[in-house]
Amino acid sequence: MVRRERPRVGARTVKPRFAAPLALRPAIDVAVPSSAMVLAAGLGKRMRPLTATRPKPLIEVAGRTLLDRALDHLVTAGVGRAVINTHYFADQIDAHVRGRRDLDIRLSDERGQLLETGGGVTKALPLIDADPFYVVNSDNLYVDGSVDTLKLLAQRWDPEAMDALLLLVPLARACGYEGRGDFHMDAAGHIRRRVEHRVAPYVYSGIQLLSKRLFEAQPVEPFSMWRVWDSLLASKRLYGIVHSGLWFHVGTPAAVTETEALLAIS
Repeated sequence: MVRRERPRVGARTVKPRFAAPLALRPAIDVAVPSSAMVLAAGLGKRMRPLTATRPKPLIEVAGRTLLDRALDHLVTAGVGRAVINTHYFADQIDAHVRGRRDLDIRLSDERGQLLETGGGVTKALPLIDADPFYVVNSDNLYVDGSVDTLKLLAQRWDPEAMDALLLLVPLARACGYEGRGDFHMDAAGHIRRRVEHRVAPYVYSGIQLLSKRLFEAQPVEPFSMWRVWDSLLASKRLYGIVHSGLWFHVGTPAAVTETEALLAIS
């Protein structure tokens, strides 16, 4: 059910660790947030020519779209509602998700103005019926490790200590990622930004758990998620946990091919 509301593959390519078979993964008994924001409004410029006629979330990797892979994880974890923001080829995303019956899907329309990551969440906030709630990028692909990734985030969430909990990937295991990393993390899980021109050991995976209060006073305007994260650094309410499974940055056509090859042997 869908309701519309207007609100180079790099040199660092590693063979992935094998994910544990589903039957061998320990279950996590935890209350899972009922809502997730799925970021799907980007222009996908680095993915051209594949995105010349379709949005990046509808690019297929090993026979399934990036968007469906993200939504599949939500269903498996027990999330009931997915709020998807749209801009580029918005009608295609609308038509695509209408066929799903396993999620209550709401669309946050940004065709009038692309609001970036932070602004997109702010506009969609009235549609999000959980606190905390997940925010998931639709252009990264991951495979759970020994436990369900989204349930692990929910298990580690501590509202007394944190307002944001980010899933991080070790730089050495970030398949297809070309950058210098994003964060450092101490033994308690506090994270801090990479110093400019230096290297950091962890990459942001595109998956996080956030408190709604971070956006309640924000204006509906284009802004990056970094505005929110930076506001939490001084108070040490920005935390991270490390992903134990596979993670792929699928940013270019070449990365699609490489990711498919790595998935085939995992």
